[in-house]
Amino acid sequence: MTALQERWQELADVKDELALRDWFMGTSGNLAIKVQDSPIEFLVTASGKDKRKRTAEDFLLVDASGHAIENTHLKPSAETLLHCEVYTKTAAGCSLHIHTVANNVISEIYGNRGKIEFQGLELIKAFGLWDEDAVLTIPIIPNHAHIPDLAEEFQKHIHGDSGAVLIRNHGITVWGKNAFEAKKLLEASEFLFQYQLALYQIQSQ
Repeated sequence: MTALQERWQELADVKDELALRDWFMGTSGNLAIKVQDSPIEFLVTASGKDKRKRTAEDFLLVDASGHAIENTHLKPSAETLLHCEVYTKTAAGCSLHIHTVANNVISEIYGNRGKIEFQGLELIKAFGLWDEDAVLTIPIIPNHAHIPDLAEEFQKHIHGDSGAVLIRNHGITVWGKNAFEAKKLLEASEFLFQYQLALYQIQSQ
């Protein structure tokens, strides 16, 4: 099995698992996984596909600028430029972008602060934060309709080979060294958002 086939299978498995969580409503969301470093090539979800189904046209191979490597009728997902920023600035191997009710509502509640912080919660350890007083900060950026502008804002918050950024009333993008690590960060983030929303509702009563 070639590296391309291996990465395709790996990304398809992640897509299937996230689809079971119902995290791809209305064909939303996009996933990407690096195939090679030099030159940078990565698989990204094709635009407008039902991600609850597995087909031979789920992904396409693109370069560091987000352009298809081969001639194809498929179009890369709208936010492909965000994945380009991740792979050109870090050694990350996988990046995931989903829209959920929880991450959208959290991004609106805390949007004016430009970030949300979590402390004293077990799940922040997924981000490598093990100290008792550690604080996880997830930045929240404006939802620019023009994707190059969104990518420009997004790249300001890429500071390592793993991380997460919320886009206000849009969704979350996470990245990690491989598919397992990226999925772990995504799951941890969504847990934290749901926890914060439940706590917010209780405190508002």
